[in-house]
Parts: sequence; structure tokens; C-alpha cells
Amino acid sequence: MINNNTITIKDLEVIRREGLKALKDKLGFVGMLKFIQMYSDGKGDYTTEKEEILKDVTYEEIETFLNEN
Repeated sequence: MINNNTITIKDLEVIRREGLKALKDKLGFVGMLKFIQMYSDGKGDYTTEKEEILKDVTYEEIETFLNEN
């Protein structure tokens, strides 16, 4: 049991593990990830990175990828 006045690193690990389990049990794996992403600070410039990564990808390639996956 966790004493609210003294929380150890081990206690924090238990809280983290049990919290992730509760999210996964309630929301499913994808829902858990989406929930966590909502509260995560992003790094970098998503728009610039996306444009750089996708600059040589055609709509046909995206459509093929989506159809195959």
C-alpha cells in the first residue's frame, strides 16, 4: 500500500504500471496510446518534419499502403 506522505521510486513504478494496465483494460491498447499522446509534450516541428518525410511520397503510394495494411 502506498503512503501518500512518503512515495518511493518503487511506489512510482507501481503507480505507473497499474495506471497503464487500467488504461489498457478500459480503453484497449490503441486507446491507451492515444490517451497518453494527448498529455505528452511533443518535440520538434511536426509540420516541417511531416513535409520532409513525405515530400517524395505520392498519393498512389499512400493509397497502396493503406489498401495493403
